[in-house]
Amino acid sequence: MIHPTVIINSGSKIASDVEIGPYTVIGGDVEIASGTKIASFCTISGYTKIGKNNSIFSNAVLGSIPQDLKYKGEKSYLIIGDGNKIREFTTMNPGTGEGGRTEIGNNNLIMAYAHIAHDCIVGNNVIIANVGTLAGHVEIEDGAILGGLAAIHQFVKVGRLAIIGGGSKVTQDIPPFSMCDGHPAKVRGLNLEGLKRAGYSAEDRMILKKAFKVLFLSKHPLSNAMEIVSKEYKNKEIDSLLNFMAKSKRGICR
Repeated sequence: MIHPTVIINSGSKIASDVEIGPYTVIGGDVEIASGTKIASFCTISGYTKIGKNNSIFSNAVLGSIPQDLKYKGEKSYLIIGDGNKIREFTTMNPGTGEGGRTEIGNNNLIMAYAHIAHDCIVGNNVIIANVGTLAGHVEIEDGAILGGLAAIHQFVKVGRLAIIGGGSKVTQDIPPFSMCDGHPAKVRGLNLEGLKRAGYSAEDRMILKKAFKVLFLSKHPLSNAMEIVSKEYKNKEIDSLLNFMAKSKRGICR
């Protein structure tokens, strides 16, 4: 299951059924769980822990030191969950600072040439299309989709089931359930198709659509719009949306 040209440094922990293709290099502090398949010419280094049943395609570089001038060789981590597809030439860096962590959840599709920088958190069932780029400390919630060539500024948070158009420049937080696009990105509407696929009822979709009109298409100041929505529309998705917006540190893309 492991090609004879593979270099595996002593100290690594690799499950017995892991497959590793030609000329891949595995560092001494790497852990790889059962069912994971790693193609040729990959480099996996640092304190990287990879879960079960991941597919890592050729030339991926996982766990190399952060592209961060503050990094001074501290012990930091890259944690990858289960069932992810990590395509060709993807790069992922560990956290910066002692104990820093970059965390990737489960069942994500990370397409070719994507980059996930230090201290990022990516949830579950996320899609990052080709050359999608996350700067440091970015957080992507479950079910979000990032279009090809889109770039996310550091410390930005992307909400659940949001979709971001290809080539977008994202400098502020992206609200849950939204469709965003542009340079810089702006909210263009509600991600109705994503909500349907996720099993949201027609009633919940209608309530969110009305709330989005107030929040993002009206001329109300954002704080006033949030107050109106909190009084007029009641369900858990509205609560989740308003809570996300209230906690925003970079401001909301509107």
